[in-house]
Amino acid sequence: MFGSFLGGIHPKDGKELAKDKPIEDMPVPQELVVPMGQHIGAPCTPTVKVGDEVKRGQLIGTSPAFMHADIHAPVSGKVVKIEPRPHSGMGSCMAVVIQSDGKDEWADGLPLNRNWQSMSSEEILAAIQAAGIVGMGGATFPAHIKLKPAKPVDILILNGAECEPYLTADYRLMLEEGAKIITGTQILQKLLGVKRTVIGIEDNKPEAIKAMQEAAGGTDIEVAALKTKYPQGAEKMLIKVISGREVPMGGLPMDVGAVVQNVGTVAAIADAVEHGLPLTERITTVTGDAIKEPKNLRIRIGTPYQAAIDYCGGFAAQPKKLIAGGPMMGMAQATAEVPVMKGSSGILALTAEKVDHGPEMNCIRCGKCVKACPMGLVPSMLSILSERQAYEACRDEYGLMNCVECGCCTFVCPAKRNIVQYIKNAKGFIRAEQMKAKAAADAKKAQEAAKKEAEK
Repeated sequence: MFGSFLGGIHPKDGKELAKDKPIEDMPVPQELVVPMGQHIGAPCTPTVKVGDEVKRGQLIGTSPAFMHADIHAPVSGKVVKIEPRPHSGMGSCMAVVIQSDGKDEWADGLPLNRNWQSMSSEEILAAIQAAGIVGMGGATFPAHIKLKPAKPVDILILNGAECEPYLTADYRLMLEEGAKIITGTQILQKLLGVKRTVIGIEDNKPEAIKAMQEAAGGTDIEVAALKTKYPQGAEKMLIKVISGREVPMGGLPMDVGAVVQNVGTVAAIADAVEHGLPLTERITTVTGDAIKEPKNLRIRIGTPYQAAIDYCGGFAAQPKKLIAGGPMMGMAQATAEVPVMKGSSGILALTAEKVDHGPEMNCIRCGKCVKACPMGLVPSMLSILSERQAYEACRDEYGLMNCVECGCCTFVCPAKRNIVQYIKNAKGFIRAEQMKAKAAADAKKAQEAAKKEAEK
């Protein structure tokens, strides 16, 4: 029997809107907008120019930076623009705009037919990197970096919890393509050399648990039914519940010998290693009470939200809020012209009836946010200090950078404080200051090197 973790909440999940809708392949729009920033790390630089003809799977963006993931054309066609376009996380980002030629032809040599069992660990990792795969649960950490941990690991955990309300993309993937998930998992077992592998699924998804148990039959892969509690799918929560190990404050999963991957990421890894297919599409849940017909869609990267919404019959009612992702950790959008990206697990449209917009008040020191925080932080103080722009105190005295931004604190706050937004603001300031300090240090180092060179 698996245990639980500190704090957490039980929001109404809203999954009934889409959980019984099989995955549909959405037709490719006439125009796709492919952002050059779809991952944690340095944005890519286009490798194509306006007027170029491209094929699906062709490299169109890369970077010399260590922390990046290559970007590939999601369709065959012509590059018609390279310009800043709306972005669901950055506001605006340089994007390659491709006009489909209607042929949807793969780049030369794709797909491949490889036997992963005969591939070396180095070849497997190279295939994952070449495919531009990132964490598809929303974190968008480049997979090839995460799968080469700097410390020994002995447990691989697959995240099938999908605890975020409304989202059912991973659920449908487990029901419909369990064999591919198992293949991807076995590839990672070989790559990492782990002793134990567990797929964690919340116990409110019995059909998915059964499907994955059947798919894993005859292997050493465990399927664990976990207590339904948000944020069960958070990396550190999964590690705690499944292994009993606790990632230290400021630490990483590899510090306790663990690697965690989303089931969608693992399915993409199977495609990359066996068939050489770059990440050019993903399964996304389009849902909410403002959507006429909620669906789970396999969508090409670069598809505008509005096109996906239109394919679901459009809006059934005027949405009060359009969200990239789910209601807890997603980000509200100002326009439906933002494109689907590698980390786009959901497109959520909610009416005013579903959006609780009470006026924000002063903190009443009730402690509910402290009780709900799965990381053992004091969110009330983080919000108050951030509101006062005391960002260093947030970091140094209250563990700011350990917040996983799950939204539990905001959900339970009776004062309707935007606690997570305050925390994000504080983190943004701290990271900007760190980048300034690094840039200054690099400049100083370059000046000193130039001075020494001149003195020779």
